Amino acid sequence: MAGPANRVFISHLAGIAVFDPNGDQVGRVRDVVVALRIGSRPPRVLGLVIEVVGRRRIFLPMIRVTSLESGQVITTGVLNMRRFEQRPAETLVLAELLDRTVTWTKTGQEVTVLDVAMTQTRLREWEIGKVFVQVGRIGRLRKARGETLTLGWQDVTGFTLPEENQGAANLLATFDQLRAADLASVMHHLSAKRRAEVAAALDDERLADVLEELPEDDQVEIIGKLKDERAADILEAMDPDDAADLLSELPGEEAERLLQLMEPDEAEPVRRLLTYEENTAGGLMTTEPIVLEPDATVAEALARVRVSDHKPALAAQVFVCRPPNETPTGKYLGTVHFQRLLREPPYTLVGSLVDDDLDPLPPDTPLTLITSYLATYNMVAAPVVDEADHLVGAVTVDDVLDHLLPEDWREAALHGGPGEEQADEPDEREVTGGR
Repeated sequence: MAGPANRVFISHLAGIAVFDPNGDQVGRVRDVVVALRIGSRPPRVLGLVIEVVGRRRIFLPMIRVTSLESGQVITTGVLNMRRFEQRPAETLVLAELLDRTVTWTKTGQEVTVLDVAMTQTRLREWEIGKVFVQVGRIGRLRKARGETLTLGWQDVTGFTLPEENQGAANLLATFDQLRAADLASVMHHLSAKRRAEVAAALDDERLADVLEELPEDDQVEIIGKLKDERAADILEAMDPDDAADLLSELPGEEAERLLQLMEPDEAEPVRRLLTYEENTAGGLMTTEPIVLEPDATVAEALARVRVSDHKPALAAQVFVCRPPNETPTGKYLGTVHFQRLLREPPYTLVGSLVDDDLDPLPPDTPLTLITSYLATYNMVAAPVVDEADHLVGAVTVDDVLDHLLPEDWREAALHGGPGEEQADEPDEREVTGGR
């Protein structure tokens, strides 16, 4: 947090840990809430948005913050667990101020906001005192196009004006290290306008990963605001089962149009998944399990398992089949689990290790039977095989959980899940006069 002891650049707060007086971590900072004021008066910092266990976002007033040093926030007192709801007079710094184009009053030039700094006044209050800017606009790839400088808040204007094409490079840089699920949480809490701008700034692979973690309504909203060609690219980058789930939420004509724009070899497994009933093995499965021929060695199998793109549940075993190796494969022979691979010499052929004691699942197996199958045999993934003994996919435990939970579980998780506070619980901003 470079600068004087009483100056903190907001981007440096993103994601840092928040501790209670006993030294126990209670959450992480996700944004800073400020109140813009009339004229050139610096905005007053009301508090921090903290993400606690269960992804619930709560409000922490600045008067309860005792320290902002050494890359951590120390708070005092009991946290109010009321879910944070942004009010009309409030502005979120990271979500709404970064990447804005404002005017440097001295020269009349357009400048892009890279960061803002809050400073502590003599009355121990915090306000936004400095703005770190770059002269000119910043493109999607955040290339430098001019000098950078730090200006006083009073030296810029335009923060209260609506902006149609606000970038997102600096917002994304602030959350660059977040997991896809955590970035999905950030995007879910943005306005629809900022959500679309962030989606436009993300590369295809990253946006695909994030979409898979968002509620269906957000997925449909975001994909609907992309140009058809890019939407098709995003669907290609998604796991086929997730792409099929998203397309099933779109009107039939729109879904078909996007499928037509996808590469045929990428669209084919998605089309196949769309033919199965939703809560069956065929509807839940992924079409991209790890498949090896029987003459592959243990060393080759372990090399495939180590590929970082594979989800843990899929990397827990390999499926041994006759060629072709892409689903639908040749004749399914059996499964070799990761632990067995670790116990065998590297030169051993996987065909000699297959576990063929368990019958694979037919594509029309209902969800209840899939659940009991995985639980009975302590498995994290199960093969799905058609009538001709071709492996067509694998159902993983995360796919099953996704469908066992209530339909709105992602939305509930992003809002902190069950256990909402009592409606008559006093709001921290009202009690402390933070409004």
